[in-house]
Amino acid sequence: MPTSIPIVDFCNVCGYRPDEAPWGDAGKDPSFEFCPCCNVEWGYQDSSPVGIDRFRRAWLEKGAPWSTPRIEHDGLTTSERLGHLGVVIR
Repeated sequence: MPTSIPIVDFCNVCGYRPDEAPWGDAGKDPSFEFCPCCNVEWGYQDSSPVGIDRFRRAWLEKGAPWSTPRIEHDGLTTSERLGHLGVVIR
């Protein structure tokens, strides 16, 4: 199990790539915005590896829905998005 959260430009839960990094350029300043894909609150529900895993599992169990209809879907599949994070779903 990872002991730290990597600095990425993607959502740590679903792999969505927003216009601005969810945790800021240095990876230390969360935006506290909600991911339009999985609806995680960056900086709260994804602030630990355990939280990321729990939220991802719950989102996947719901069928990995696109959570914000008013924001255009990025056109990627769930597997493609998760691939940004090195996560493989079975």
